[in-house]
Amino acid sequence: MDTKQDVIVIGAGIIGLSAAVELAEKGTKVLVLDQGKIGHGCSFGNAGWLTPCFAMPLPMPGLFFKSIKWLLDPEGPLYIKPSLDPLLVRWLIRFMLAMNEKQTQSAIEALVGLSQVSLEKYAKLGQEFPDIGYQGKGLLMVAQSSAGVSAATEEMERVADLNVPGKLLNADEIRDLEPSVTGAIKGGVYFPKEAHAEPLKVVQALAEKARSLGVIIQENIEVTDFVIENNKIKNLVAHKTEYIAESYVLATGSWSHQLAKKLKLSIPILGGKGYSMIIEPLSVQPKIPLMLIEKKIAITPRDVSLRIAGTLELVNQDFSITERRVKAILRGSREFLSVPEKVEMKELWRGLRPCTPDGVPLIGYTKKVNNLMLACGHQMLGLQSGYGTGQLVADLITKGRSDLNREVYNPDRF
Repeated sequence: MDTKQDVIVIGAGIIGLSAAVELAEKGTKVLVLDQGKIGHGCSFGNAGWLTPCFAMPLPMPGLFFKSIKWLLDPEGPLYIKPSLDPLLVRWLIRFMLAMNEKQTQSAIEALVGLSQVSLEKYAKLGQEFPDIGYQGKGLLMVAQSSAGVSAATEEMERVADLNVPGKLLNADEIRDLEPSVTGAIKGGVYFPKEAHAEPLKVVQALAEKARSLGVIIQENIEVTDFVIENNKIKNLVAHKTEYIAESYVLATGSWSHQLAKKLKLSIPILGGKGYSMIIEPLSVQPKIPLMLIEKKIAITPRDVSLRIAGTLELVNQDFSITERRVKAILRGSREFLSVPEKVEMKELWRGLRPCTPDGVPLIGYTKKVNNLMLACGHQMLGLQSGYGTGQLVADLITKGRSDLNREVYNPDRF
């Protein structure tokens, strides 16, 4: 294999492969390297949502006091593992500083934009690869409390002017739309234009598409070093082989911080651990993806099973499974759905979502290494904004500009 390429993409998840496809469609010679198997990071076990409505950055205004309450609850939806790690301390300070209206609105506009472009592209990918299970059934946010309804309404109002329609529903209207919802609910919001798909199948389809366009993908190849000359990457080293390119794309999710150290870059990305489980279908199976607001639990219907996902633990590289939190997710689901006390667990997954302090990904060339493009830090929105990120990356590399670009993505902002 020729080790000299136009672009080398590090990472074969949803972001890396989307960038590879978009670059190849523009005639670029691309090599993708991944330390593991295609799509077996966060691209494997997420909820599969393609939902521009769900584009809120993690540090929303007013979250501080809510997060303190959650942190005191060992089963709450947000948990930060106590540590004096300087990365965590600096991350938390930046996180709190980002809880302001100006930054939030800029972030929402940027994330919705990427997600809308992605949604259009996924719809076309679904026609080309029906196995990805693309379905445009919308998203239903369901609340048990008046505060939950208010939170859903606020999200609806924030994205309404960005061409993301939503409708406020009362409890009876929710049950009419989705008969699987049980329990004492107050209401919620239905977003009719959203979609979902099988996350791993999407990544595998993009890999197949990339290869058909001439992209070379190498799995189980770990990048171990970079050679820097004159503020540029001269080559990278992987499995004792030197690889050379004009440009390099870092799309390594929660591993970006560690890999960036080899480039003398400080990238404040922490791994936020989330869980996803696949269980037997319910006696009354949901038809529409559901966000259970108070519990921060995502429900995604599948053909012969149900996916339940939830929690965010800022634990960096901790891949252990906390049984108590798994049980809390199931218990929370039972407050909204007819989930039996004993469930047959077909699959239990945990993975690390790459979280920046301000909830916005780093996308663009860094001035610190002139030919390095960052494309990482998509928090819980990697799948839904991935294809759009791929277009943005490809535009910046091939044209030097993009209509999708926003200052809020500036990779050197920290």
